Amino acid sequence: MRVVLAEDSALLRQGIELLLSEQGIEVVAAVGDGEQLLRAVAEHRPDACVTDVRMPPTFLDEGLRAALAVRARWPETGVLVLSHYVEERYAIDLVNTNDNGVGYLLKDRVSDAEEFVDALRRVAAGETVLDPEVVKQLLAGSRQRDPLSTLTPREREVLTAMAEGRSNAGIAADLVIGTAAVEKYIRSIFVKFDLQQEAGDHRRVLAVLRYLGA
Repeated sequence: MRVVLAEDSALLRQGIELLLSEQGIEVVAAVGDGEQLLRAVAEHRPDACVTDVRMPPTFLDEGLRAALAVRARWPETGVLVLSHYVEERYAIDLVNTNDNGVGYLLKDRVSDAEEFVDALRRVAAGETVLDPEVVKQLLAGSRQRDPLSTLTPREREVLTAMAEGRSNAGIAADLVIGTAAVEKYIRSIFVKFDLQQEAGDHRRVLAVLRYLGA
């Protein structure tokens, strides 16, 4: 397997290069910034590249932007991104580029040579590899963004009844509450689902679709 490595820390770059070489992986180029990464991939067309997220000159997201460019220009090249921290937005941006051939690992994983090399080989083979900590935070973020998780138990009961086709009067009878209370719960559901007044009667249908989709 042939790999291009991009890491601004010379010491870490040399360490990863040595580790990969010992595992029988050929590092065809080892560079220190995103622009050099793109040039190296264009020249060598490797099976995969490994890049840090933050690299010169601003140390913000140059490595990630280079990784996204690699995916766009050379989709046959796997991309494994390394980061000191779980940065949810970067992981989402990377995974959204394609269904396969991408990976996002915390740099701590590099110390486990077997795990790191296995992830790299899987990415080169077209798989998607995410660090367990990345998965945990993505799932937590997804739950936080899920409007269903913000509903009260009573609002869930009302929404379930709406999905079953009950009218407001039917829901009131089932839950033994007044129709005015049902209307209040439904308005609250619309607000939490961010369903605007402009949607009119369609808001009820849209709310049910959100419920069924979840």
